[in-house]
Amino acid sequence: MDKKNQTKVTEFYFSDFPQLEDGGLLLFILLLCVYLFIVVGNAVIFLAVQLDVRLHNPMYTFISIFSFLEICYTTVTIPQMLYNLVSKEKTISFIGCLLQMYFFHSFGITEGLVLTIMAIDRYVAICNPLRYAIIITPKLCTQLSTGSFTLGFLMLLPEIVWMSTLPFCGPNQIHQLFCDLEPVLLLACTDTSMILVEDVIHAISILSCVSIISLSYLRIITVVLKIPSGESRQKAFSTCTAHITIFVLFFGSVALMYLRFSVTFQPLLEKVIALMFAVLAPFFNPIIYSLRNKDMKDAIKKMFGSQKILTVSGS
Repeated sequence: MDKKNQTKVTEFYFSDFPQLEDGGLLLFILLLCVYLFIVVGNAVIFLAVQLDVRLHNPMYTFISIFSFLEICYTTVTIPQMLYNLVSKEKTISFIGCLLQMYFFHSFGITEGLVLTIMAIDRYVAICNPLRYAIIITPKLCTQLSTGSFTLGFLMLLPEIVWMSTLPFCGPNQIHQLFCDLEPVLLLACTDTSMILVEDVIHAISILSCVSIISLSYLRIITVVLKIPSGESRQKAFSTCTAHITIFVLFFGSVALMYLRFSVTFQPLLEKVIALMFAVLAPFFNPIIYSLRNKDMKDAIKKMFGSQKILTVSGS
């Protein structure tokens, strides 16, 4: 194409959102309720861990960090989706799109790293309990948490910087619910063979986390099955059930979204997978951790005043 005839794209248009009168309002109300539940539910878990001294241990610290990340992760995309459901424009600026991709994937990568750390934490706690306090120290927890955020926010930065230099001259229609790497790269007016390289990089990072987590839980299951006491075995399994469920939800949707390379799905199925990845997995996080964990339920009850937050002796 003649460069003189190219028009630089300054915004992208989300073409697959319905108009307000065509069901957009109903979807807006439904998505708003889901978003509020995600924010409130994960905020309750985060605050419950901070306020209850019984939960000041590595496992619950990582759970609270994960809940905080879920709030940030969904806030990057869902408010824009809500806007697109009630607005006639349904657009996002070029810079806004790049920022959405960067923060969405950075928070997502950080979540994957935190889930990996949580699996290692449970592995040490169950497979090497006598040395747990020596290995998983508060200092190590701080270092692992800081490292997860640092790596998570650095990993995608070169790719976003590279994308910001690409020419986008039209069309500008994004056939997805939010700005994502491949749908945006397909709109570039240049060679997009780098998409394959991007797919390989993502696949390696995803499979690395999945491998570490899977091996950790397989080892945990092997050790737990050798415990002679049925009650102890049940307690050990119960501490990992919530983690495994979140792991399957998160990485299952990630795999469907980013481990398919050139495989394409029907447009409707594409949207369903995107919703699983961006909305449904964070939606179930507070449900799983609050309903399946007695200590968490007690902490939440205390926070809402059904019990005293602290017992002051001698007063």
